[in-house]
Amino acid sequence: MKSTIHDVARRAGVSVSTVSRSFTRPQLVSAKTRQRVLDVAEAMDFRISRSAAALKTGQSMRIAMLISDSITTWFNSHVFAGLNNVFQPAGYDLSIYTMNTVQARAEFFASLPVRRNADAVVVCSFNIVPKEIAKLGNMDVPVVGINIPNTDRFDASVNVDDRQSMKLAVNHLTSLGHQRVAYVRASHGSPFRYRADERLEGFEEAVKEAGIADMTTSLRCPPGMDASNTALAQILSLNPAPTAVCFQTDGLAIPVLYGLHHYGREVPHDISIVGFDDSTYSEEIGLTTIQQKPYEMGVELARKTLCLIEGGRPDQPFEMFPTHLVLRETTQPPADR
Repeated sequence: MKSTIHDVARRAGVSVSTVSRSFTRPQLVSAKTRQRVLDVAEAMDFRISRSAAALKTGQSMRIAMLISDSITTWFNSHVFAGLNNVFQPAGYDLSIYTMNTVQARAEFFASLPVRRNADAVVVCSFNIVPKEIAKLGNMDVPVVGINIPNTDRFDASVNVDDRQSMKLAVNHLTSLGHQRVAYVRASHGSPFRYRADERLEGFEEAVKEAGIADMTTSLRCPPGMDASNTALAQILSLNPAPTAVCFQTDGLAIPVLYGLHHYGREVPHDISIVGFDDSTYSEEIGLTTIQQKPYEMGVELARKTLCLIEGGRPDQPFEMFPTHLVLRETTQPPADR
């Protein structure tokens, strides 16, 4: 005979609601009690009905994560891991919705209130407008963001200051004596605004403040696999050649670094390089870069989201995470200094 939730409650010596919460809302149950319930449930081969729990609580136990790029990118994958590290033990599934067109975004915000299959919406890196957030109003679910360009009508967010972070990179190069500095970014091929777009703004502000704006260059590469090759070709064609380059991401900087060596340009003797992210392999190859921590940002945003779902208000709903300039082997004073 199949065990019921009442059987588990009796053997564990707890209420039926405690058994239910141990599976669906573990943050409301002490670790000791939850472990006892889980051990009894395992011994009795009991599995709670997810759909029944959802009907009882009015929750889907699902979080919608909106991205406009692949989940496999360094930033998105680390954000996902941080979010899931908090949501999964709390009984929530994290569903990915990829949208890179205005139409796809409009369809999502039009249909989600009808489906009512998410208890919160996480927007990662790109903008959504107030009228889209308003469409979620009748769902009464938190809308939160991670590294979003604008926090208007969001319930919580975790960001880094991309503009100031890029100024850190430029100021490092100018302090070494560099004046012919280039900035390289990849076009995202999307109609959305991204928080990372502010890195160019930070670069332009910093070179203007340093009095070298007329000696600097901004290069834009098409999205896709050829971005780094295009960047390399553009850098090599500049005359006079830059003595230093800031990159929008480490993902652009690392391939170009190796390409420059292939064409006889030594880093950092001939050209200094600064990346942005401190992503996989940056430390191994000695890349000077701006460090951000998307995993930790994801963890913190998930905690804020759970607080909002429970009807509370986080102590710091809108939080700015620090970034750091990590000095390694790809920068030094220009050779002609």
